[in-house]
Amino acid sequence: MEAKKVKETRVVHTDQVLINDLNNYHTLFGGVLMKKMDACAVISARRHSRVKECVTASTDNVNFIEPIRVTDSLCIESFVAYTGTKSMEIFCKVIKEDLETGDRKIAATAFLTFVPLDENKRPMEVAPVIPETEEEKYLYETGKERERIRKLKRQQNKELVSKLTLNKPWDF
Repeated sequence: MEAKKVKETRVVHTDQVLINDLNNYHTLFGGVLMKKMDACAVISARRHSRVKECVTASTDNVNFIEPIRVTDSLCIESFVAYTGTKSMEIFCKVIKEDLETGDRKIAATAFLTFVPLDENKRPMEVAPVIPETEEEKYLYETGKERERIRKLKRQQNKELVSKLTLNKPWDF
């Protein structure tokens, strides 16, 4: 399987902030931003794997850094930062730009993990990724540790789920 350069997976999506996407604090709903990040990230994953279907396996480390207001545009950049055997870690960076002043700030970051599926809905192997820029190299070099932490969290979540009940809350 031939390795691909990170830049081959890069997606850039710029959007305006609409009033109906704001919460009661007059900032962009976190869930709206997460939906937009997931939409970009899946394109990065599909560009890397070149398959019909990629599913979100996890979303971790969504960091809301700066509030996004109606006077801002938002630019979401996503790309494959790290690959495992059958999964891809996609990094999303959100930059807000005040359209009146031109001031730009990083508003959010996130890591999402995607798994490419074959025609039988089984996970497929993925090609390695080749970082080139300093940002890409840093994210790639720190990817193994994030992968280790995700595995640990998956184990912890399995234990948690095994302790949960399916009883209806009103039947206690």
